[in-house]
Amino acid sequence: MLFSKMFIPTVKEDPKEAEVISHRLMLRGGFIRRLSSGIYTWLPLGLKSLRKVERIIREEMNKKGAQEILMPGVQPKELWVESTRWEKYGKELLRFRDRNDRELCLGPTHEEVVTDLVRREVRSYRELPVTLYQIQTKFRDEIRPRFGVMRAREFSMKDAYSFDADEAGAEKSYMDMYDAYMNIFRRCGFRFRVVEADTGQIGGSFSHEFMVLAETGEDVIISCDTCGYAANLERAEVGVAEKAVGAKKGSCKRVETPNQKRVEEVASFLGVTAQQLLKTIIYNTDKGTIGVLIRGDREINETKLRNILSLDYMELADEHTIQDATGGPLGFSGPVGLSIPLFADKDVAYMEDFVIGGNEKDVHIVNVNTGDFTVKGFYDIKVAVPGDKCPRCSGALTSTRGIEVGHIFKLGIKYSKAMNATFLDKDGKEQLMVMGCYGIGVGRTLAAAIEQGNDDNGMILPMAIAPFEVDVLPVNSSHQESMEVADRVYRELADKGIDAVMDDRNERPGVKFKDCDLIGIPLRVTIGERNLKEGLVEIKARNEKESQRVKKEEVAGRVVNYVEELKRR
Repeated sequence: MLFSKMFIPTVKEDPKEAEVISHRLMLRGGFIRRLSSGIYTWLPLGLKSLRKVERIIREEMNKKGAQEILMPGVQPKELWVESTRWEKYGKELLRFRDRNDRELCLGPTHEEVVTDLVRREVRSYRELPVTLYQIQTKFRDEIRPRFGVMRAREFSMKDAYSFDADEAGAEKSYMDMYDAYMNIFRRCGFRFRVVEADTGQIGGSFSHEFMVLAETGEDVIISCDTCGYAANLERAEVGVAEKAVGAKKGSCKRVETPNQKRVEEVASFLGVTAQQLLKTIIYNTDKGTIGVLIRGDREINETKLRNILSLDYMELADEHTIQDATGGPLGFSGPVGLSIPLFADKDVAYMEDFVIGGNEKDVHIVNVNTGDFTVKGFYDIKVAVPGDKCPRCSGALTSTRGIEVGHIFKLGIKYSKAMNATFLDKDGKEQLMVMGCYGIGVGRTLAAAIEQGNDDNGMILPMAIAPFEVDVLPVNSSHQESMEVADRVYRELADKGIDAVMDDRNERPGVKFKDCDLIGIPLRVTIGERNLKEGLVEIKARNEKESQRVKKEEVAGRVVNYVEELKRR
């Protein structure tokens, strides 16, 4: 491929709309162009890298016996009603009507469609297990699309679905996909971590996220270096430092705290620490109004709370609800005397002589203990922070940042039960299929590679997914010998299966070097007049400072070896 013949509209300056490194560099490098909010056109270079990611995914999925299909992007309302997700999914599900007034949606995911397909075709246990996958465009009407293709409304996704006859088979399918994902992201050249995760909108009993480690990542990974425990922030558990506490009660004392509402204000006013305060947060839920108790210096993890209490709906109560539930205004709620159900974080069980709201304006209560009110249960419901005790061992938790590129779920019978996806077992009895679901954001994977690999000059892409493996760069395109050597090297590399581009443009050397670095080509072969006088050319890796000078007759063989070495790293 000749650089002069390609459509590569690189840009010198950072685009104003770019929010993160990958967005900025993909726009500058001519990988993508914005059409509308959260909707992008993939240009030749970006699409070339995208296809390389897809090829790796296909190869690893096929190795595990998964079979590729392609399902429609438009889905009928009826299937989503069957799964009970038509209303639950929210406004991210883009709904519309066709000319016959039938309600449809643009698929954000395909659990309903694939379950309908398999329930129609699979009749016997002999036809199980089966794993089907596709690489297809999805649409989620994000309220605030951002970060380029990292959180777009329209995006490319690989989604796979396994169907098994029992839990043991489903576990094997899950681990097969786990192993496939490990291979995919290793081959993509990532530094990544696998973490426990919440199942979210997809549902199911358990899931893992595959997180590319990057300082610019929008996700927080909580982990323990001692035992290897890792989870995303939504899922992360916290160990409890248990201690003996007395069964004290009845020593409460009411104190005036004029205009003191926030934790910091109350603590300062009373001369105590935030750890000695107990916050009472009131929520409206589908199971009624509840109160949630947590230490003053901690925050509630609403995802954990929702899962523990099996809540479909939960939001912070408004001032009117708080007044009705506690008898006092916002900012002064406390658990003593409340008739609503109370749920507390585990740390609360080990607090003594603490401070709570007095359920009336400008009043708090001191010397309170858990015997002074009734709690329905103590649970791990706080947001994990570095330094917390590991839930699996005696180690301490740490945090890093990452980008989710893959997510696998144990769905169980969530969809097969709702949609009656059954088969006949060995005894001729009807059983529900046990399902799993496995997703990879294809465009997001490429963006994550850029977030992980970049410098001031541009992208530093792994060999396996860079748009080209090698850039053959004659410094002076008007110099005949340089162009002859460049053309010979380029053709030799092509004959050896190397994905190379030759920068034949009549541009200044600096422009060529900058574009090569900007678009992240891992290896550059520079052919200049000065080196040619000695019969040499220069080889330089994108992520290395030093270059090597080699004989022009040997350059193709050296490059092939270098490419293979970089692929193995």
